[in-house]
Amino acid sequence: MYTEKVELQDFEKQDPEYQDLLRRVVTIQSDCEIGGPHLYVKDVLPSAPGRGMQLVVARTAAEEIDHFRKMARIAGEIGTDVSHVLRWPNQKRYVEAFRTTITNWEGFAVFGFLVDRVGKYQLDEFLDGSFQPLDRAVRTMLPEEEGHIDFGTNEAGELALRGGEWKERVQRAIDYWYPKSLDMFGHSESPRSERFRYWGLKRRSNSQAREEYMAEVTPLMERMGVSIPDPVKDRLYL
Repeated sequence: MYTEKVELQDFEKQDPEYQDLLRRVVTIQSDCEIGGPHLYVKDVLPSAPGRGMQLVVARTAAEEIDHFRKMARIAGEIGTDVSHVLRWPNQKRYVEAFRTTITNWEGFAVFGFLVDRVGKYQLDEFLDGSFQPLDRAVRTMLPEEEGHIDFGTNEAGELALRGGEWKERVQRAIDYWYPKSLDMFGHSESPRSERFRYWGLKRRSNSQAREEYMAEVTPLMERMGVSIPDPVKDRLYL
């Protein structure tokens, strides 16, 4: 395991594999940060239930855009231009979960509950990692990410507890987003995942992070009174 603490001025002294993996993970993280607003702003912002909720959507998007800015800055400092992810359509996103759109309120809430929670797991991987600029950036992003998760969890739970049609709508959103959330962790036996861990760029294996995530969200779904989706159904990466 690589135990060095690398500052920006030391980046070009690192092993080529280290450089390639860091560039890759920062590029994908940049794409995920900007991918969220591209999913929901167009349809959910104008249709949110009330001005207060519109402000929540706008603030969430603004914070995610700022997260992109922080990742893009790091990418540029290590010689990688990620500006292309600002222009390309959702269907070209690196992560499959962002190759769609969100058009309704329950979808926005469940996205915050499930997908933003995966985003927090992804950011957690960089804490106390080998590349110090990434560690510092993530520490400024995590409190905002936790706010998105809390809002999504509370709102999805409140909608589900209304029962009737609202509970059915939340269930459909969970059935849709849960497999995509699990896929965001990648293949369980990914060789690249092990190299990330070797170089101190991630802390957990894909399977370990996914299992921790499932253990966290299952009781939350039970509390909402919704059915727990089959964790294998509709999955792309096992």
